[in-house]
Amino acid sequence: MLFAAVVLVTIILAAIVHPTATRPLHAQTGSRDAEPPVGVADSLRADVATATVDPEALDRLLARAEALAPLNSLLIARDGELLVERYFRGMRENRAVNVKSISKTLMWPLVGIAIRDGVLGGVDQPLHELLPDYTSGWRCGSASPTQPRRCDITLHHVLSMTTGIEGTSFGNYGDWVSSRDWVDDALRRPMVCDPGDCFEYSTGNTHLLGVILTRRTGKSLRALLKESLFDALGIPVYAWDRDPQGRYLGGNNMAMRPRDLLTFGELILDGGVLEDEELLPSDWITASWRSNILSPWNGHRYGYLWWIDRWGGEAVYFAWGYAGQYVVLVPRLDLVVVATSSLAGRRPDHTRRLREFFDEYVVPTFK
Repeated sequence: MLFAAVVLVTIILAAIVHPTATRPLHAQTGSRDAEPPVGVADSLRADVATATVDPEALDRLLARAEALAPLNSLLIARDGELLVERYFRGMRENRAVNVKSISKTLMWPLVGIAIRDGVLGGVDQPLHELLPDYTSGWRCGSASPTQPRRCDITLHHVLSMTTGIEGTSFGNYGDWVSSRDWVDDALRRPMVCDPGDCFEYSTGNTHLLGVILTRRTGKSLRALLKESLFDALGIPVYAWDRDPQGRYLGGNNMAMRPRDLLTFGELILDGGVLEDEELLPSDWITASWRSNILSPWNGHRYGYLWWIDRWGGEAVYFAWGYAGQYVVLVPRLDLVVVATSSLAGRRPDHTRRLREFFDEYVVPTFK
């Protein structure tokens, strides 16, 4: 009887310390909205006892996460096992949130799939060939082009944020989304350097990609994401902004659940393969994780719509959205980390604090 009582108390205490780390993800029910389709993340299992994670280090990690307002979700999976799923400050597991510029990285697989399927000619394809009605005034291919530097822009430059055209993000974002045609506005902005010579982060670039994909396939971005990836992964498509022409905004203001972001991250670490079916070419992942340029404003390197750095002594590749939205992949550790944050009450130092959290707490805990 004494032994049974000790076991019972131990189980209860474990549930208190790690309330979401000891239950299968599919058994953790939400508190609003109808249940979405079951996805890959919903089939993950959490089992700290078999995960060889230092409980004290995990406790320190969770305590730090609790203090990182306005962080409102933290999910961590390793080797396909969900080890942490925590929600803070009123966030619930089935709530879709604005993932901001993580939306840019969600444009990235569509480009790779389009290249694989012959819809696009490759990363060296000139931009002016893909948007001829917007670029006809450049007179590319003529004996006297009016915009010779713009004629040299390729998909490589668009994907790596090195077109040389002034960006539409940060202080330019308001004017850009107030314009009548976001594609025209993005392409008319002044050149600030030669293509490939400088990093100019721009939501306009990924919107160009979205419009190109829509035109070449005859399908909306929403339909492309569903047919190419999301339906197979069981990820629903929630709210998503559109431009004045009704085209979905490539690169910002998509809504997703944290679990869906985890599903996406798991697919990438699995080489783009789901149940023996290649959804995404593995060579596209490899090509996109090669560093193309260093960002002068944050010190990270940039591949094709992925940020690159080293945290906790490990190479990391991450999708990053304004105000603290992250999908972090640590390939050597087979680790996926998802963090979302409230857009209200954002602290000026929240991004720095989150990066320190990943570097000093998350990656070392799971090494």
